[in-house]
Amino acid sequence: MHPALNILIKAARRASQIINRASLDLSHLQVATKRQSDFVTEVDKAAEAAIIEVLCEAYPDYGILAEESGQTAGQLAGSEYQWIIDPLDGTTNFIHGFPQYAISIALAFRGQITQSVVYDTVHNELFVASKGGGAFLNDRRIRVSKCLRLEDALLGTGFPYRAYDHIDAYLAIFKEFAKRTAGIRRPGAASLDLAYVACGRFDGFWEFGLSPWDIAGGALLISEAGGLIGDLAGNETYLQSGNVVAGTPKLFAQMLQVIDTYRGPGLMA
Repeated sequence: MHPALNILIKAARRASQIINRASLDLSHLQVATKRQSDFVTEVDKAAEAAIIEVLCEAYPDYGILAEESGQTAGQLAGSEYQWIIDPLDGTTNFIHGFPQYAISIALAFRGQITQSVVYDTVHNELFVASKGGGAFLNDRRIRVSKCLRLEDALLGTGFPYRAYDHIDAYLAIFKEFAKRTAGIRRPGAASLDLAYVACGRFDGFWEFGLSPWDIAGGALLISEAGGLIGDLAGNETYLQSGNVVAGTPKLFAQMLQVIDTYRGPGLMA
């Protein structure tokens, strides 16, 4: 196992202790609203601080891109390495006691994700991946499903709260997929949705308006599990655009074909 991946796992487990303790008594949570349908709690902040402490102790010169504290350059300006952190993906689920949320941490080198962890603290499911080394769930190798046809597919998605300008296009795509697939699910934590594609629970996933920390951890899981992930045009700029499509190799192309019908100005990638 790559040394950096061990540190990722250590950081995720440290944060999980904070999250699991807080989940035992949600009535005392202090919740703030960042924007419509986007919440933050003291648990998010404490978990992120714990993650950063572990990462910086091991690699003090690496940069950091984190959901709650923003971007820091590390002690060495211009580092080619960057941690991408979502300390609690699915905060809305968490504060409602809905057991679908995760910790997501990835390491990027020159903009390419090389190590990642997505940790479902509720079910103690640890998804990890190293570039060129495969993807694993609790030490078991995982692969995307063998789904070949859209008609047989179970898709995951997320409502585009950060991309309301494109809600009409999204709903049109949702309607088309609803007619043409075996089903659609919306659990509410994108990093876990992507991990579920990687291990075959979902056959595909799409969403608009995500942030890099929502995508980074799960993206490497999918590519290392034999799947494909891209933006709405199938390109690799999904971390920049926030628009993502993922699935089995056969399904990926079929999903892009449906989505392409409804892409327009402002929703090109």
